Amino acid sequence: QTQEPLGHLPPAALERIAAELNVPIARVRGVMAFYSFLYPEFPGTYRVLFSDNVTDRMRGSQDRLREMSQRLWVEPGKVSEDGLVSLDRTSCTGMGDQAPALLVNGRPVTNVDEGRAAQVCDLILSRTPLDAWPAELFQVQDHVRRRDVLLDDPMRPGDAIRAAIARGDASGTGPQATLDEVKNARLLGRGGAGFTTGIKWESCSRQPVTPRVVVCNADEGEPGTFKDRLLLNQYADRVFEGMTVAAYGIGASLGFVYLRGEYRYLLDALNATLDRRRRDGLLGRAICGRDGFDFDIEIHVGAGSYVCGEASAQVESLEGKRGIPRNRPPRLAEKGYLGLPTIVNNVESYCAAAQIVLRGADWFRARGTSRSSGTKLLSVSGDCERPGIYEYAFGVTVQQVLDDCGARDAIAVQAGGPSGTCIGQDEFGRRIAFEDIETGGAFIVFDGSRDMFEIARHFAHFFAHESCGFCTPCRVGTSLLRNLMDKISRGKGSQHDLNTIEELAQLLHNASHCGLGESAGRPLRDTLLRFRPAYERRLESPAVEPAFDLDGALDRARRVTGRNDPGAHLGEA
Repeated sequence: QTQEPLGHLPPAALERIAAELNVPIARVRGVMAFYSFLYPEFPGTYRVLFSDNVTDRMRGSQDRLREMSQRLWVEPGKVSEDGLVSLDRTSCTGMGDQAPALLVNGRPVTNVDEGRAAQVCDLILSRTPLDAWPAELFQVQDHVRRRDVLLDDPMRPGDAIRAAIARGDASGTGPQATLDEVKNARLLGRGGAGFTTGIKWESCSRQPVTPRVVVCNADEGEPGTFKDRLLLNQYADRVFEGMTVAAYGIGASLGFVYLRGEYRYLLDALNATLDRRRRDGLLGRAICGRDGFDFDIEIHVGAGSYVCGEASAQVESLEGKRGIPRNRPPRLAEKGYLGLPTIVNNVESYCAAAQIVLRGADWFRARGTSRSSGTKLLSVSGDCERPGIYEYAFGVTVQQVLDDCGARDAIAVQAGGPSGTCIGQDEFGRRIAFEDIETGGAFIVFDGSRDMFEIARHFAHFFAHESCGFCTPCRVGTSLLRNLMDKISRGKGSQHDLNTIEELAQLLHNASHCGLGESAGRPLRDTLLRFRPAYERRLESPAVEPAFDLDGALDRARRVTGRNDPGAHLGEA
């Protein structure tokens, strides 16, 4: 709210915020520095952010960035001398099905080919206000390629809420009936973690503290994922319905949608839907005429941080802090937002919960596998003829998805984004399910023209950039992995470096504070296992020998301390 009218956060604005919140100015500056969409200096009249997802790169985003940089006379990462425009990168804009994409002052422009890039430059150079730009530039298509029961459900606003109330009245158990139905459906979290939703809700409902809080995690930051964008755009009523059903089940009165900053353009439409639901008695006080059922939802827009997709980091961000993942215990269900019992679920999870309450647990379990009930939305992108959203019952094979999306020469699939699983051709018979290949929704296809080493190197840079820096294993480990991949890319690596990568990946997995660090080495480990020749052909020396003389690097320290005895040398103590 402070930055939007000013375009940035000058020192006077930070001082005012600190005074109003009665906190030290250093804390305010620390929060600003944490989020990439909070600017200490004016970022230009036009702030252009290129999506730097691997799918955007595959579609030519780096060429477009170079062309626009030359045309606008501004270097990437800087503001033009006249203050007109800045060019930079952001990790992903959630537009992998229509890449390359960019944001202009938060508004998305998709399918940025050479012609569109030139058009955007002309509009900027002519200082045309954004509201006067051609509307077709800002059109985002929701490419729904395959529908199943979730996307085809004719549910109307209020249906699931009334069903929850009626079920509780009929059984005499009230809100517990909703919790039982969700548990019996075996709904696992659709964000990728796969925790049993009903158990999480019931744990929260049993806490003695009130009020309780419902949070919808709409921070769809995993590169290659864009299915929540569809749900927020076309199925917002379903999302809010699921949140309200959850509120009834756990006895919550306060709800938040944590909307990723890249989806800021959806905010007005989402708020309009909330207003309509309030008018219709589906939010606010005495929902659906039930006295005591009071619940409302507020939308909080994120400010650019991948780690805020982690539930506890997201709650920290909602509280106005840096999004650093919390230590657990206590769990969020016990002590979450402002110390209140809190549940955090994915956008798709709330949509599925609304269906379960309306249609029943048996109906929901009739699709999927014994462990993975229901259907899953996949965000399919990369080297295929028909990128977009595909809905399947859990248990679908990777090969079936490849056939449906028109992937003709696939050699690899990255399921679940950079933090997910990379598989090769010999594994395309595996299934999308929690008992086999888990995924929050990303499904990126790579054909024979792609270099899997470069794909992994891009992911290494992504994790090093997005690490919050809180814990040493992640802060240092992701940087080391990035540097090792760059070294190999320059032809200066050895077999020793490959071994080090594997060791670091395991260390990160075992010692990191949160899921970001735990998964940061996974794309390198997976590609080393399945595409090792892509690494080995770059090695300068195939021998297992260090390419860096660590003992030699300590020579200056020995001179400073005046020591040159055997104990001051590595391997000689």
